[in-house]
Amino acid sequence: MKKFPLLLLCILVANSGFAQNKIIPLWENDPPNYQESGEVTIWDTSDIVRIRLVQQPDIAVFLPSKKNATGEGVIICPGGGYQILAYDWEGSDIARWFNSHGIAAFVLKYRLPGSKSNIIPYKSPLMDAQRAMRLVRYHAEEWNVDPARIGIMGFSAGGHLASTLSTHYDGGNPSGDDPVDRVSCRPDFSILIYPVISFNDDFTHSGSKWALLGDNPDAELVTYFSNELQVTDDTPPAILVHSGDDKSVPVENSLVYYEALRAHQITSELHVYPYGGHGFSLAIGNGHLSTWPDRVIDWIRYLDD
Repeated sequence: MKKFPLLLLCILVANSGFAQNKIIPLWENDPPNYQESGEVTIWDTSDIVRIRLVQQPDIAVFLPSKKNATGEGVIICPGGGYQILAYDWEGSDIARWFNSHGIAAFVLKYRLPGSKSNIIPYKSPLMDAQRAMRLVRYHAEEWNVDPARIGIMGFSAGGHLASTLSTHYDGGNPSGDDPVDRVSCRPDFSILIYPVISFNDDFTHSGSKWALLGDNPDAELVTYFSNELQVTDDTPPAILVHSGDDKSVPVENSLVYYEALRAHQITSELHVYPYGGHGFSLAIGNGHLSTWPDRVIDWIRYLDD
């Protein structure tokens, strides 16, 4: 009988080394740009898992088995108009799909600008995305990820955040006290699915623009967060997926980013499907549209060649 507790202890100790499905806070203490507001994070699990009023940002770590791991990692930013996070629909479901292809995935629970806990509301989402990229790269060896093959993925407003990180990154602070802060937050590639890209009034998603920047935003901020205007020769490669009949986030968002990438001779790929509307996630059971994940895997493998 004494052997069973010892065996159980060995199993628990062995399993403690796995990061699979762990939740890792982005910061050990309160995040930057945070003030106590008395708010709490709200989880709505009645249908799609929707999260509101995120207080403490984190990443959920989804790892394939070591034997299946390909070395790539993708940080996933769920959408929700910068007002909620569609956490499973555009987050954990996507992470498990990546794992089935040997790719490590990390679902980012980022702060939303509508919470009173943000000191300057529009700063928090990008801060969280930058920190997530640094954190994954810092732990790359532990999580069997190549630090030079870590991408960012986003859906809808999460696509805006992913493209914002792709155009507003830095190489890290070499003199930072926190070793994570010394790491670059530049993505190696981006995957943008029906993304909000531009805050141009002609074709932006007005709800995302309002949620992030508020009423009557400063023109400089509008330009700063219109990511097609921020592309440079160093912007990472991107693949974009959109539907031509998207009434919420017009396809012009993907078109202008693709054209900006082409103008700078950056490796890019664009897939516009004739139907699908907005918010189709993996498009399971949705005919030809359901092939878009295959195009993403093909493209990632192309980058590896």
